[in-house]
Amino acid sequence: MLLLAIDTSTSAITVALRGDGIASSATVLDARGHSEHVSPLVQRCLGTAHREPSDVTHVVVGNGPGPFTGLRVGIVTGTVFAHARGIPVHGVCSLDALAVDAAALVGEGDFLVATDARRKEVYWARYTVGDGDLAGAPRPRRLTDPAVDRPADLPEEVRALPTAGRGPALYPELFPRALAAHDVQAASLALLGESLLQAGEALPVEPLYLRRPDALTTAERARP
Repeated sequence: MLLLAIDTSTSAITVALRGDGIASSATVLDARGHSEHVSPLVQRCLGTAHREPSDVTHVVVGNGPGPFTGLRVGIVTGTVFAHARGIPVHGVCSLDALAVDAAALVGEGDFLVATDARRKEVYWARYTVGDGDLAGAPRPRRLTDPAVDRPADLPEEVRALPTAGRGPALYPELFPRALAAHDVQAASLALLGESLLQAGEALPVEPLYLRRPDALTTAERARP
């Protein structure tokens, strides 16, 4: 298996290759430039690993949640790549991928992932460090469905948990226990995707927008 992972749900446009003894990744931080960076990053990863697109056997994309335009870029890029190659494409919750890095920092107990949803809101989910490991690192287990809320609307005991993502940087008074894991890394998405696929999990590509996009047609605005 040679897996190509792509995530554009956060400020990081991030791509990775994993499998067949390969671990290659490339990331650019740019909250507004997803469409400009993602394809060159795919080419960079393939070049660094001395592999061709024809060597890739699976694609994993981050399902989000994330802002509509940025998230869509990664999902469309991964889906088109997979369809052109005739290989399967899978989706993994982006918060779960960020939780992989957070769990390694926490070690045990509950923690929070809170990423920037704009509009003074965060995408968030609560996790715990579960049983077992993920390639020698603690394995996270999600306790709540991904949600989008204003930070102050989260229960105080939830906001008090160690928190990964951009939430603590944007709202330090509300998330006082920041973890040094700020954005999704495709290397962690690839690791998690590989583990889930090996376990026989179904991983549909289902974008988690959690709210309607800013730009709507008249008909879309009329919907309840």
